[in-house]
Amino acid sequence: MSKIWFITGASKGFGREWTEAALERGDRVTALSRSATAFDDPVAKYGDDILPLQVDVTDRTAVTAAVDQAADHFGRLDIVVNNAGYGLFGMVEEVTEVQVRDQVEVNLFGPLWVTQAALPHLRAQGGGHIIQVSSIAGVFSLPGLGLYHASKYGLEGFTASLAAEVKDFGIKVTLVEPAGYSTDWAGPSAVHAERSPVYDDFRAAMARPAGKRGDPGATRAAILQVVDADEPPLRIFFGQGPLAVIKKEYAGRIAEWEAWDEVSQAAFGA
Repeated sequence: MSKIWFITGASKGFGREWTEAALERGDRVTALSRSATAFDDPVAKYGDDILPLQVDVTDRTAVTAAVDQAADHFGRLDIVVNNAGYGLFGMVEEVTEVQVRDQVEVNLFGPLWVTQAALPHLRAQGGGHIIQVSSIAGVFSLPGLGLYHASKYGLEGFTASLAAEVKDFGIKVTLVEPAGYSTDWAGPSAVHAERSPVYDDFRAAMARPAGKRGDPGATRAAILQVVDADEPPLRIFFGQGPLAVIKKEYAGRIAEWEAWDEVSQAAFGA
């Protein structure tokens, strides 16, 4: 039986790859983008199997209308993918209020609005699967990306709570946490804060050659395996390297907590 997908940020990157992967195997997709012409080719190829919608995910009213339209058009929603997002580069001191608010609106509030709009439909039909595209940046932090990290940590936080809240309704939830891929995240889609010279020495010290980046197309089989699983994971890395990085990161956290445990215990009181 074919599945019905709802994908934000579907015009490029992971969203485009997953839209095409779903359509190629006979599934149907509601594909969201801010561009009115982003899906001309898929529409010509797949016809009524794709419903393209021009929607800004920061507009809660428009998001709710799009989710309702998709459910009405295809009769149900099986997989809801929150993929829309971008990177904000800059030290914490450098980013502007507008940059920060825009980052959180897209990366955190956008998925929240889609999730809230989709849940009544998934609950009524007795199940479904919500996929939140997070990042390795949602589980550890690097300098120069502080507010991007904040948006992804927020997504991880509410999604972990969501998974427990909706389990009894038959709704599955997965956080996809990619490593570095050749998407627009660090390219045309990125926003860069104006650099302050006070951080020039730090930037120079932390500069390192860009590592090999993954092929977004290689994630097609992986995402299909996740959505087809009877018991999909709450969290899954995509790419090479994240597991080793996070093992080291969490070992360091535990060691520090243990080193300060005596102070922690004393802080409880008698």
